[in-house]
Amino acid sequence: MSGTTVGYGDVVLKSPREIVYLDYSPSALPPKPSEEWTRFVCVSDTHFHSFDVPDGDVLLHSGDLTNTGLVSDFEKTVDWLCGLPQKEKIIIAGNHDLTLHADWYDKEYDRWHEEKQDLGVIMQLLKGNRAKEAGIVYLESERYEFRVKENGKLWSVYGSPWSPEFFNWAFNYERHTGQDLVATFPKVDILLTHGPAYQILDRVEQGEEVGCEALRARLRELRPRIHLAGHIHEAHGSYIHTWDPSSNFEPPVVQNDDPAVTTGHVIQETNEDVERTVFVNAANWPMGSRTVRGGVRVKIFGGPGFQAVVVDLKD
Repeated sequence: MSGTTVGYGDVVLKSPREIVYLDYSPSALPPKPSEEWTRFVCVSDTHFHSFDVPDGDVLLHSGDLTNTGLVSDFEKTVDWLCGLPQKEKIIIAGNHDLTLHADWYDKEYDRWHEEKQDLGVIMQLLKGNRAKEAGIVYLESERYEFRVKENGKLWSVYGSPWSPEFFNWAFNYERHTGQDLVATFPKVDILLTHGPAYQILDRVEQGEEVGCEALRARLRELRPRIHLAGHIHEAHGSYIHTWDPSSNFEPPVVQNDDPAVTTGHVIQETNEDVERTVFVNAANWPMGSRTVRGGVRVKIFGGPGFQAVVVDLKD
């Protein structure tokens, strides 16, 4: 199948105040409905690769900016981010961004690097003047507020790089300590975590659901407009969940082979006061059975089926 082009699909999710473009042709992506809406472009697990993403108001990146946290990898990632069109670019680390977990890296760096990487140089890349001028905001267990329009809605976001223990990588926590960690997460419009919640776009190719149980339980209270994660590359997908107080705000159980994800879904309820969360696993590294489309394997980062997920929210 050498030289064969992998085609794009057409998967859209809709509700009265949320629109998600999950699988789309970049040249045919509709604009946001009006200036009363804000467009978020969601990516994750880019591992220092670069690719085209759609224009929008805000870029959200849920970690694994690099492969192992090398200065050279951060340079490539920041060069890419600085060249993207979004005015706000909010990013977190993931378990592969080893050097950003400073205390852990001091003890573990020789497992990965012959020469210890300079955290000061990396932080200058992420938080220095060039990054600020490009609109890059790096969050490490931090809350941030921003407006995309003068006198417009004040959006709030919280970013956490932590994920359940996985062979002693960076920003790992033991599952039994997860409840204490997620208890520190504030209620915000947008929640960025590197790892997904349990049973929400978290299934690995072997069939195990590996997301965080404590995070799932905490979502009952947080109920953000967007919860963006990555980490599980083969679980790329999105789902709009309506929070039902009669079920004690039970989170969804959803994977990316569910029809509501593979073919899209439309929520007909017109009540705009209903609380909903757009759950997104935006991992851009093609992995798993979904890399094969029409007999052709997707190999490029951010390629068909693993594109940036575009989320339009009504302010």
